[in-house]
Amino acid sequence: MEGMRKKFVLACAVVAFGTATAMAADAPKITVKKVIETDKTVIGQPIVMPKNPTVVATVMTIAPGARLPVHKHLYPHYAYMLAGVLTVTNVQTGNSFDIKAGNFLVEMNDTWHYGQNNGTVPVKLLIIDHLPEGVTSNVVLRKGT
Repeated sequence: MEGMRKKFVLACAVVAFGTATAMAADAPKITVKKVIETDKTVIGQPIVMPKNPTVVATVMTIAPGARLPVHKHLYPHYAYMLAGVLTVTNVQTGNSFDIKAGNFLVEMNDTWHYGQNNGTVPVKLLIIDHLPEGVTSNVVLRKGT
């Protein structure tokens, strides 16, 4: 009787495995694509985390023709482009570059820059900041801009 019970349990396990495998083959696929892996900002600065950071995530929409004021970030500031094309200009060097939908940007720290939407569709970004305790914003505006 014990031998029959073991065979029955084994047969049930085989059937369950086969059913699960068949169901998995029919299930929608899940893909994972690495967007970025880096330890440096877009201009080569090392990423330095504040002690005990708070993560703040926001979504920003920039209308066609709009330009952000000249500003800088004192703490890690990341942007994932959801839509549109944003032209970022480093005021200190004069260099500009475009970030497009699907791109991830590790922004420059303590460097004056601005972004501008030169396109015909809104720019939409998911922004993630790491802020030290008590800090509520990672944007410092340059006076006179």
